[in-house]
Order: sequence, then C-alpha cells, then structure tokens
Amino acid sequence: MGQSQRSANAPPRPTRRQVYRRRRIAAVFGLGGLVACVGAVAFAVGRDDGARPRASAEVSTTSTTSTPEQTTPATTPSVPAAPRKDAARVRFVAVGDIVMGSRPYGLPPDGGASFFRSVDTLFAGGDVVMGNLEGTLASGGSSKCGTGSGPNCFAFRTPPSYAKWLSKAGFTLMNVANNHAFDFGPQGQRETLTALRRHGLRHTGRPGQITIQTVNGVRVAAVGFAAYKWAASLTDIPAAKALVAKAASQADIVVVAMHAGAEGSDATHVRPGNETYLGEPRGNSVAFTHAVIDAGADLVWSSGPHVLRGMEFHRGRLIAYSLGNFAGYKVFSLGGTLSTSAVLQVTLTGDGVFVSGRIRPTQIVKPGLPSPGGGAISLIAGLSQADFGLRGAKIGANGSITRRKV
Repeated sequence: MGQSQRSANAPPRPTRRQVYRRRRIAAVFGLGGLVACVGAVAFAVGRDDGARPRASAEVSTTSTTSTPEQTTPATTPSVPAAPRKDAARVRFVAVGDIVMGSRPYGLPPDGGASFFRSVDTLFAGGDVVMGNLEGTLASGGSSKCGTGSGPNCFAFRTPPSYAKWLSKAGFTLMNVANNHAFDFGPQGQRETLTALRRHGLRHTGRPGQITIQTVNGVRVAAVGFAAYKWAASLTDIPAAKALVAKAASQADIVVVAMHAGAEGSDATHVRPGNETYLGEPRGNSVAFTHAVIDAGADLVWSSGPHVLRGMEFHRGRLIAYSLGNFAGYKVFSLGGTLSTSAVLQVTLTGDGVFVSGRIRPTQIVKPGLPSPGGGAISLIAGLSQADFGLRGAKIGANGSITRRKV
C-alpha cells in the first residue's frame, strides 16, 4: 500500500503529529487494525533506513511557536491535499563554540560590529542557523571563578548588546547547553536569554526544553544537551531519548545539539565509551548520538572538544561529532587543529531525510576572529574514515558530504 501511486482523490498524507495522535487513540480503544494501517502510512511518508519510535514522553516543554493542526475529512474532495513533507526542503547551518569577547580578557575595538563580517555569507540561505553560545551575554551575576578556583577556571561574560551581532550575521538559534552557560549564575543566564529574545534569537538546551519553529510549512524542533544541571542531561541517556521522542511527536524534523567530549588538540578522535576532561564527565558521544537518533533525531551537531571531529551516518542521519571553535576573541588557545574550524551546511527533506551536506572550511585568526579558509575538509575527511570506516561520512574535495556505499 505504501508504495502504490496515490490517486487525485486520495486523502492527504497525515502529518507526523497526526500519525501519533491516531496511534494513541488506537492504543486506548484497542483497535489494533488501525495501528497497523497508520504504521503503513507512516512508512510511506519516507523514513529511510528503518522506522524509529515516535512516542510521546512526559517531559516539560518550552516551544517558541505553536501552530494548531487541522484534520481534513478524507471525504471532502474540494479541500486541496496538504503539501507532502518529503517534497519540502529545510536548510540547516551550524557552527561550534562562539565567544565574542569577554571581560577581563578583552572585547573587540568596534564593539563587535565587524566580528562576523568575513564569514556571514556562509550563513546565507540557511533556514535554521545554529551556534553554540560558549558563555553569557550579561553585565551582572557572580562569577563561578571565585577565590581558590585555580588557573583552569574561565568565566565568559559578553555585553548583552552583542546579541544583535549574532542576529545580524544570520544566526537564528543558539545552544545554551554547555559548561559556560552558567558562568555568572542564574542572573547571568537570565540576562543571556533576555538578550537573545530581544534580538529575535531562539535558544535551546535548558532542562526539558524543546524549541519549535515552522520553516516552509515544516515544524522543526531543536533540543540541546550537556553534562550539567542547568542543561538537558547528556549523561542520562534514557531521559534524553524520552525528550527527543517527545520532540519527534510534535515536529516533522528534530535537530539535536550536543556539547560533549574531551578537550584539546589531542581530542580530535571520537573514542568509544565515556569521556572526561579534568576529571569532569563529558558523556559517551557515540552511545548518546545513536540513542537520540533511534528516538527520532534527524541531525546531530556537536561542540565541546574545541577541535574538529569526524562525521558519521547512523540510520541515514548525519552526526557531526564536533565543529570545533568557530570564534573566540582573546579567550581560546590558537594554532594547528585549535584554529581549524568549519561551517556545516545540511539540507533535509521536510520529514527529516538527508538530501545533501557540505563543509565550508574556516579558521580562527588572531586575536580570535572567524575567517574563511583552512584545512577543515581534509581533517574531517581523514577523521571520519579513521574513526567510523564505512559508517563515516564521505567528504569530497569540495567539502561535499555523502554516505558511503556499503
């Protein structure tokens, strides 16, 4: 049934949300036949490489948009069919860690106005443009680096007004699930989220948070994870799966931001098992990413190691294990792999199937500004092959991302 040609008078394909609503109804009344029928229709919508669970979970949700869905009776031929989700396209752009300067380390001389000027064209055309906000946009709060905190404690606080430069550059969504999001406590975080909202930027990554926006008629959910109490938990994988499953029941596409892994120039390889840095748990990147994709995620991008890592396909969905540092004004160590960065561009269908991807190489130049160029393509290509073999993404000389033929 799922592969047959649809007639002109056939009912419109159900949205993912409608499919799950019908499944819940079937479960209540014991209509097993209805469940089987809906499952067949869901398969026809185009989930490749095996169906994945799309169950709802009892997890609190924060959504940025909410569009009521209407169900049109199949017996009303005068109502036009809803657009097919698999015919729609959504373009994602993602980068790694961003710090636009911080007191006392230093701020750009022009107040940040030209910070992204050399790279903002790489964001053009992105429907959802994402970055990891490594720090706060605040003027108040108490620093976590108090007396006796030691030389390895860094607290980042950028003026709230700098949020406008993120918006002007083209960013639409910032991940706040990371180790620096709470550098200046609750007040610093409140100021950060207020600054983002003031300039039209969405955010994700707080406990239980699902951020939803509608793009080209497609509902896109974003969920961020890190190994800290102020973020959705990276280390509690069952809870992460439940949150992603809930997001999948509410949206057509689910994108996951992960802040995980060891740090430093020697942390470019994805290692199996749990990772740590300075004794701090940093999650099991492979187990986590595979689990959230199994639960319904369609794209996973990561920050945290401060260096680039390889890319892998799991069940047809792309995982970028680290996009490294994108920009850090006088706060990041530079040189070699620490200065090598990238912009990830990915296009998905409206029901989450990978269409195309590309790596746009960038680098950090002194005193910490993003600039086009560098060796990201060859570095990611080598790491993807070395760490994942046939599961690794195939990276072309021009940065194209494709699946290897198995």
